[in-house]
Amino acid sequence: MRVTKQQTERMICYEDAEVIVVHKPPFLAVETRDPRQQDLLTLLINRRTARGEVAYIGVVHRLDQPVEGLLVLAKTREAAAFLSSRLRAGDFSKEYLAVVQGVTEESGTLVHTLKKDGKTNTSAVVPEGTVGGKEARLSYKRLAAADEKSLLRIRLDTGRHHQIRVQLAAIGHPLVGDAKYGDRGNGGKAGGSSAGNVCTQTGQPLALCSCRLVFTHPRTKEIMEFHTLPMGAGFEEWKGALG
Repeated sequence: MRVTKQQTERMICYEDAEVIVVHKPPFLAVETRDPRQQDLLTLLINRRTARGEVAYIGVVHRLDQPVEGLLVLAKTREAAAFLSSRLRAGDFSKEYLAVVQGVTEESGTLVHTLKKDGKTNTSAVVPEGTVGGKEARLSYKRLAAADEKSLLRIRLDTGRHHQIRVQLAAIGHPLVGDAKYGDRGNGGKAGGSSAGNVCTQTGQPLALCSCRLVFTHPRTKEIMEFHTLPMGAGFEEWKGALG
């Protein structure tokens, strides 16, 4: 995708001297080493440069490329250090909306041990005590169900690599559009795939959106809370349930 200056401005939900909060669209990488590909970091640095500002943007946390939603980035190194420390301390609160295959329980808490494979850029559920494994915990509530799919609101208690995608696939409910972790476009079962991050049958982004973000402001120490609604195609049929 190619993002224009006008589209970059529309991403921005809030900005001050220390932080900038954006709604990242699906398919835009937060950061990439490929000079031919746009990324959020470069777009925001170029925006600051064009305004005659210090060309610095600090990445505090990330979203997978096919995932959309809220991110906070720092505009000073001091703000980046503060936000990163609060993220490690568990001070951030993050909630997501997701559409998954199958009808889930009305609510639940998932606890798994996950291990990342850097060579394949995937994570997998492994037995507790596995070397390199880390505990992953989330809770969810089903908001609606139709056509053998469920709309979930998810709260993350940990921030592991591909956590939501792996944990929901592990209980047989892969995210719609997630060929990498089990959605074959026909309600396929979880189990992992090398097909990539986008459902090959539909070409749609993952039905996953970071919809709520809460953090402490690095200068004022005020609690900052932001909400957004998804714009990806995977959520089109659920507009009535989203409000």
